[in-house]
Amino acid sequence: MADKSFLTWPFFEDRHRQYAERLEAWCAANLPVDHTDVDAACRELVQMLGRDGWLKPTAVDPADPAPLDVRTLCITREALARYDGLADFAFAMQGLGTGAISFYGTLEQQRWLDKTRAGEAIAAFALSEPRSGSDVANMDMSATRDGGSYVLTGEKTWISNGGIADLYVLFARTGEAAGAKGISAFLVPADTKGLKIAERLEVIAPHPLARLSFEGARVPVSAMIGKPGEGFRIAMSVLDVFRSTVGAAALGFARRALDESVKRAAERQLFGAPMAELQMVQGHLADMALDVDAAALLVYRAAWTKDMGAARVTREAAMAKLFATDRAQEVIDRAVQLHGGDGVRRGHIVESLYREIRALRIYEGASDVQKVVIARQLLGAV
Repeated sequence: MADKSFLTWPFFEDRHRQYAERLEAWCAANLPVDHTDVDAACRELVQMLGRDGWLKPTAVDPADPAPLDVRTLCITREALARYDGLADFAFAMQGLGTGAISFYGTLEQQRWLDKTRAGEAIAAFALSEPRSGSDVANMDMSATRDGGSYVLTGEKTWISNGGIADLYVLFARTGEAAGAKGISAFLVPADTKGLKIAERLEVIAPHPLARLSFEGARVPVSAMIGKPGEGFRIAMSVLDVFRSTVGAAALGFARRALDESVKRAAERQLFGAPMAELQMVQGHLADMALDVDAAALLVYRAAWTKDMGAARVTREAAMAKLFATDRAQEVIDRAVQLHGGDGVRRGHIVESLYREIRALRIYEGASDVQKVVIARQLLGAV
């Protein structure tokens, strides 16, 4: 059983603790699902999560648009990640994919949120391009005004839920100014004519990913989210909220790796005694526990700070994502070492964690980019 003592920290309220208890019971009863067909598994997970109410925190309720509770998002991602990395992915993308609609969408656009929160529609966040991954302001994708429409031309790549999504929140250059100030955001239904799935992308921990092609795809002016030229600001404000949750997912992976390692050390016999009696093994476990607790403090500090009304938590979220994902990689690597051959045997939980964690140090801002973000925040305060 994973350590739950962190829920007694002052970051949380009773409602968070009660929520975590209910979610833990649900995860134990329903996860993991069969991953043989990844697309089908993701669809099933979205439907399950929506059916049982776990997607409600991912977007505002159009009928009662209270701010998203980032602590609840983080608690959910941590718990899901401990049980099933694909379940975490399915949950996270419903939130990231609709974040711009939650924060800036019109009432008409927010009609989609009833569907995504119920698990009846799958969302995607289309930001990255072949030439501009971390350098978002350098995007080539264009949206050209033509009467009552915008014509979309270009490509997006590494798009999570690409190929199975029902709607994409897309960022494109509308040209109001150079660089970041000339980008706008759009809500693009997946059945838009001219939108094609150019390529499905395979990665070490299978998730639905695709390269999208837009060839004269036309959307109405009303599809724009926010105002012209606000797309970069919208994208960054969404990432500002959801970046902390990436750290929470990494924390979930790390907790599971630590739990499996403690169990292994207690049960495995080496040189006539349990592994746990070896001082080197104890040292590894101590380092892993230290990394887990330190990551939890940073993740839930960032979430609490945002929930307390901070306009932006750029520095806190960057620190949480950077530290939690990097240290989770180290925790899981130690877990693989402690499991020996089993640690690299395909299908073992530790082996799957090893594949799952790597991408978290890249998406939603690579670790090196987070260091730049943190440094700029520090220098900007001088």
